Amino acid sequence: MTDHDTSSKPGPDSSALAEILRIAGPSVAAMVSYTLMTFIDKMMVSRIGPDPIYVGAQGSGGMAAWIPISFFWGALAIVNTFASQNLGAGKADRAPAYAWNALWLSVVAWTGMLVYGWFLPEIFHAMGYEPERVRMACDYGQIMVYGSITSMAARGFGQFFYGLHRPNIVLVAAIVGNCTNLVLNYLLIFGEWGFPRLELRGAAIATVIGAGVEALIPMLVFIGPGMNAQYRTRAAWRPSRTHLREIVVLGTPAGAMFGNEMICWGFFMLYLVGSFGAEASTAGFIAHQWMSLSFMPAVGLSIAVSSTVGRCMGQKRPDLAARRAYVGLALGMAYMGICGALFIIFRGPMTDLFMPVDTETAARSRVMELGSAFLIACAAFQLFDAMAMVLSGALRGAGDTLWPGVVTIVLSWSIIVGGGLLLREFAPGLGAVGPWIASASYIILFALAMLIRFLGGKWRGMSVVH
Repeated sequence: MTDHDTSSKPGPDSSALAEILRIAGPSVAAMVSYTLMTFIDKMMVSRIGPDPIYVGAQGSGGMAAWIPISFFWGALAIVNTFASQNLGAGKADRAPAYAWNALWLSVVAWTGMLVYGWFLPEIFHAMGYEPERVRMACDYGQIMVYGSITSMAARGFGQFFYGLHRPNIVLVAAIVGNCTNLVLNYLLIFGEWGFPRLELRGAAIATVIGAGVEALIPMLVFIGPGMNAQYRTRAAWRPSRTHLREIVVLGTPAGAMFGNEMICWGFFMLYLVGSFGAEASTAGFIAHQWMSLSFMPAVGLSIAVSSTVGRCMGQKRPDLAARRAYVGLALGMAYMGICGALFIIFRGPMTDLFMPVDTETAARSRVMELGSAFLIACAAFQLFDAMAMVLSGALRGAGDTLWPGVVTIVLSWSIIVGGGLLLREFAPGLGAVGPWIASASYIILFALAMLIRFLGGKWRGMSVVH
């Protein structure tokens, strides 16, 4: 697990593209690995039986579990900013304290997650789900919630290594963890090789164990002799009020940005789309799976932009930071633009891929119709989604988290939730497509807001290095 020399500093003549690709390559590969894992995971779940409800139930349970986790994932991303800016400032030995304190925050958050998981069945009942859908969604969602400490721990240590420009460690951890997940999926979903047939519960258990492996690898490297000799990683293990406060103060807006967006997306997927029936829910999560295949690599690019911008800001070089942000923006829009075109051209086969071969004809026809329409809606916002993710990552790398967080809250609740409800009420002819139109509008407006903020340049005077 060797990486490039992190002691070298990019100068005015260094290639912005080369630096972005050096960090983005492993981070994008890690996101692609994760996306392929969820892709195959969903395909395995779709083969449990002829009823397409399994895919929708897994999606509902996973979304319900992911919503609260997303708050802490968003907040812990700030570890990247602290690590990268201290690296750029020549003070990288200060970074391990942020990784340790991110772990202690994860433990505290997990205790609250346990309570949330207990009430998950009541939440689905309140949304009007039928008893069987509630049972199946909770089979998956509750296990994901109870095992969430593994994914949160992996997040904190992963962002530390991204910030130090050592993404290969995260990549190896992601690949090993995802392979573990896929093998256990095969064994536990279908009951192969003497293992019990657990179906959706087996898929959730496999995911939790895979995330545990993904967390363990960077933790072992972190406390290993090499990292300890270079950065004194073992010395800062105690909880620190100063570091906890810094993570909370700067990370809370980022967490609120990510978490509130996930709440609104969860409301959109579970209620606005899910309320149109099991076929609409299944079609929605099929479209969402393909959407993940486009935006997860862009998330990896956003992480790379955040770490490179942070390093440049630690060097007091906002001009270099801007150059790297624009390179990342071009790469992201090129990739997601291609994805949007594929969504339109191959929308039918993409939907059909997740349909069990012996699905009843009427149900298959309905899911195919809805899934194709949803993919067209996804295609409409691909370029804007790339803009939103890359520029928000650049702002986060500079330490600008409050303004993007406030904008996310305002737009997500007013457009995704408010707009979705209005279209559902006053444009019933659109059916389940109406909420997708509202969500596409949100992404477009949010991307434009991030562009305006970045061009405004206030981030150029920010710093998290003391």
